[in-house]
Amino acid sequence: MMIDWNEYHAQVLSGIAEIGRANVDIVRGYRTLSDAGKKTDLLGPKVRELIAVAVAVIVQCDGCIAVHTEAALKNGATREEILEALSVAIAVKAGSALIYSTRAMDAVLAKSGTGDEREQQA
Repeated sequence: MMIDWNEYHAQVLSGIAEIGRANVDIVRGYRTLSDAGKKTDLLGPKVRELIAVAVAVIVQCDGCIAVHTEAALKNGATREEILEALSVAIAVKAGSALIYSTRAMDAVLAKSGTGDEREQQA
């Protein structure tokens, strides 16, 4: 294993508890946001947690990975379902890199003074 996820998870929870003791409103605000997504329960806890694991990977949040992987497993997600959710995350991240590459090329055109060139080629 690359990391002791159980120990890391405990460290994350300890850090959050420390922040909560210093400013209870920060943690309360986070919980309010988190609970708001559960109000309708249209997706159910397993699908919500699969989405959360995939998003955790995209935003590169190890603490989120630890918390939401555990929650996904506790809500019945299988290893294969988690892997499928991660494959979606990988594809979306690759797609976003492709889309933002078009923005970079647009900046190249603008900065090189040839911004109208693309319109002329179309």
